[in-house]
Amino acid sequence: MKQTLILSAALALGSLSSAAIAAESDNALIERGHYISTASDCVACHTTEGGAEFAGGKAIETPLGEIFAPNITPSKTGIGSYTYEQFDAAVREGIRADGAHLYPAMPYTAYAKITDEDMKALYAYFMQGVEPVEQASPESELPFPFNIRLSMLGWNLLFLDGKPYQADSSKSDQWNRGAYLGEALAHCSTCHTPRNLMMAEDRSQLLGGASLGTWYAPNISSDVNSGIGNWSEAEIVSYLKSGHADGKSQAAGPMAEAIAHSLQHLDDEDLQALAVWLKSVPAVSDAADTQPADSHGQALADPDAVLMEPLPEDMADMSGAQLYEAACSSCHQADGTGAGGLPSLVNNTVLGRSNTDNLVMAILDGVKYRNEIKTSYGVDMLAFRNELSDAQIAQVANYTLENFGRAEVADISADEVAVLRNGGPASNLLPMARWGMGLGAVVVVLLLLVWVVRRRAK
Repeated sequence: MKQTLILSAALALGSLSSAAIAAESDNALIERGHYISTASDCVACHTTEGGAEFAGGKAIETPLGEIFAPNITPSKTGIGSYTYEQFDAAVREGIRADGAHLYPAMPYTAYAKITDEDMKALYAYFMQGVEPVEQASPESELPFPFNIRLSMLGWNLLFLDGKPYQADSSKSDQWNRGAYLGEALAHCSTCHTPRNLMMAEDRSQLLGGASLGTWYAPNISSDVNSGIGNWSEAEIVSYLKSGHADGKSQAAGPMAEAIAHSLQHLDDEDLQALAVWLKSVPAVSDAADTQPADSHGQALADPDAVLMEPLPEDMADMSGAQLYEAACSSCHQADGTGAGGLPSLVNNTVLGRSNTDNLVMAILDGVKYRNEIKTSYGVDMLAFRNELSDAQIAQVANYTLENFGRAEVADISADEVAVLRNGGPASNLLPMARWGMGLGAVVVVLLLLVWVVRRRAK
């Protein structure tokens, strides 16, 4: 009897121990999935401002119109009914549980490289670590023919490489970790690589810079003049975790969001690995870039000269120098060197690139970013969208370029500002697609006519 009790107690303790180990293992898997989700920046697209995390509904601006991000919480209106296989297909193949194809605004072409192990952890996190929210997202309604989701089948055949990341045995473990993070999870190329006529990434120009409609994702290849080849690994790490690289650049727009939601939360080892990989990406160069973007400009020699200029009767006719003095100098200083940790405009990459969109967008919408996790660095630049006209923004932008940056590109027009103010240039993709379909229809009709004529001739 005593032996039976001892055996029963031992079995019970063993069962409890196994359950505890299983629970600990599940928690570790969920936590790993949380980290992968953060590295993948899922929250940025699937959460509206002030809304529940991952509940969807956010409008993603594309050249063809708005695409609404779905609810990806484990709810009935989200992905609660998804099996692992369905979840995997959505993330790595761009196919929903109902068989409909996702648009590549969801970067599944990058997520296709996520390993099986990380996919299982990601699934565990979304099913067990995310709070379910019952909230339906609006349907995306793109114009014809892009409203036909089945068309993505052909696009995927052409441009989707469904193979998970394979380590390069000739490279170090650190480099491979950085490449995996950059190519798969952080999907750097989604924004920073230009796209072809069919909106697929041009891999021959990997990380060579691309327009996002309004903001511009700059060249971050290893080219010294056009990219970030002259940045040290330490400067890259500082930028990724704080949004600031001293004497070079500060994050703004979508990049500031990526750092706030994702990159600042990564381990220092992963940020270092990303820096190592970025330094190795083949250089993509522009012949027009004859010196690094952070080497343009110098402090204004006579910053007080503007004070001698008479003010116009109409304040709308103020010169670029007067506008700068009134709106910018209190933070960036009259000579452009900044003060008290505020960014210097001299040797600032935003004033050293051939593409000036980010300069205009920073003036229009301001720059708001604060990193309180790893550093105390923050930026809170006012937006002048409602304060200055298109002509005034062009004037002050050109003034800063002429005096603190790349003077040869100081030719921004009021019309260019107006385009950016209103969401960026219109895409040619829709008319091209419709023109192509029309041409195809004409060819089909001509072939039918030839066939009819030949039949009658027999």
